[in-house]
Amino acid sequence: MNETARIDTSALSRRGPRAQPKGRAVDPAAAQEIAALLGGAPRRRDLLIEFLHRIQDRHGHLSAAHLAALAAEMRLAMTEVYEVATFYHHFDVVKEGEAAPPALTVRVCATLSCKLAGGDALLSEVEALRAAGVRVLPAPCIGRCEHAPAAVVGRHPVDRATAAKVADAIAAKRTEAPLPSCIGYAEYVAGGGYRLLRECVGGARAVDAVIAQLEHSALRGLGGAGFPTGRKWKIVRAEPAPRLVAINIDEGEPGTYKDRHYLERDPHRFLEGMLIAAWAVGADDVYVYLRDEYAACRALLTREIAALAADPPCALPRVHLRRGAGAYICGEESAMIESIEGKRGMPRLRPPYVAQVGLFGRPTLEHNLETLYWVRDILEKGAEWFAGQGRHGRKGLRSFSVSGRVKKPGVHVAPAGVTLRELVAEFCGGMQDGHELYAYLPGGASGGILPASLADVPLDFDTLQPHGCFIGSAAVIVLSQHDRARDAAQNMMEFFADESCGQCTPCRVGTQKAVALMRAPHWDRPLLADLSQAMADASICGLGQAAPNPIACVVKYFPHEVE
Repeated sequence: MNETARIDTSALSRRGPRAQPKGRAVDPAAAQEIAALLGGAPRRRDLLIEFLHRIQDRHGHLSAAHLAALAAEMRLAMTEVYEVATFYHHFDVVKEGEAAPPALTVRVCATLSCKLAGGDALLSEVEALRAAGVRVLPAPCIGRCEHAPAAVVGRHPVDRATAAKVADAIAAKRTEAPLPSCIGYAEYVAGGGYRLLRECVGGARAVDAVIAQLEHSALRGLGGAGFPTGRKWKIVRAEPAPRLVAINIDEGEPGTYKDRHYLERDPHRFLEGMLIAAWAVGADDVYVYLRDEYAACRALLTREIAALAADPPCALPRVHLRRGAGAYICGEESAMIESIEGKRGMPRLRPPYVAQVGLFGRPTLEHNLETLYWVRDILEKGAEWFAGQGRHGRKGLRSFSVSGRVKKPGVHVAPAGVTLRELVAEFCGGMQDGHELYAYLPGGASGGILPASLADVPLDFDTLQPHGCFIGSAAVIVLSQHDRARDAAQNMMEFFADESCGQCTPCRVGTQKAVALMRAPHWDRPLLADLSQAMADASICGLGQAAPNPIACVVKYFPHEVE
């Protein structure tokens, strides 16, 4: 190096220490508030999202000062805290110099079931509340599809909402979720509850025999994947200890609300199945991940888990109730695990699988609520009882979340393999007056769209794939001649674009591009086909892989709508 190019560092060496450390200085008042808010809770990394909720609940938003203080309190980099806080929809991060959001937020569901019931008009009417200082937001599915259109005032759900009902809730200051009436701990025990768990823990039932019964029952994972339950228990049990259990109640799939339905009515039936699963795989800790939209269920579960712990029927594992923060992607098992660990809910690449390397790096049994809800009935009534419930050569029972143009929307327990035509006629009271079956979504947003001519296909795992669809979580949305399949597909793609975690380019960019193409009067079908193929082949998880399903179904079964 020549002399003219050499850098003089003598001045740098004479500077001495910085007057202030690099980065944002922690405000002493904010630090005191955060320390008091966290209290005696351990400052563990996996509790980050729980702590963010505490701040949001107390102050209505997450200020820059509080985020900096939280990072210092937990000994985390500010970037770690900020990236988590900004990832989830339900956290309102306010940058320095920005105004805080209004104290009250009204969310109006904008997804398909509510859209069919007049959600767009409701949102337009509720917009007038902005003048009164209320924040109004369109929201993805809030899991109240049987009561469409639905809105939420603060945490208070408004079913079959009108602008007047929303205004009345605000005027009456009904902003907290009312606690539903359910079968509580004492009533559940009086009806024979937890006897089965005592038999398992006490040695009256052997693990191998219990797992064999589940295998013979043909019970499969009812969150959407359909993996055989008994086989999953066997796989996790064979992994080295310590093992964990993680329960996914983040049912964000549009049209799905069966988990909420069961939680609001008979929570201990699910809890007993969960504890039997933990016993079977030898897990000392169970993590229950509940979507943030279910505020009433969270309060109910908190109460009932406390009642169970106060008067346990036998030795119990530790149960940790964790709160989601508004991210559909956390319905994917590895994204849920990342969220429980206090991180952004981004899916992991596999292998390794969750059963081998899951929560906190340990073998993890991951389940949906409904799967565990059936465990007690199967073990008490026998595997043959459950397996014998199906129709058209299928086995078992399914809880169908039905919404749309039927007279009786709701959760309907029906035989696996029931057809859509049978489901509507026998369980849903038929179609609404003036409506004829035109099309249906058999498995929520990602399950595809089928025409009325295929309403006699059995609804179950493996029966819909030949038609380009799948049953998923059995969220059935029924369309009539007054609807268009292309509009339903576009609504679903807008949902996917909003909910993509952004980790992989095919999904992040592909869903946005697809929305733009689908808004054109005439679809560019070759370009949409190429885009769909790229998303299906290269996306990391099921969101991007399944997002093109509605496009393909519209092109195949409803070409007249897009030409």
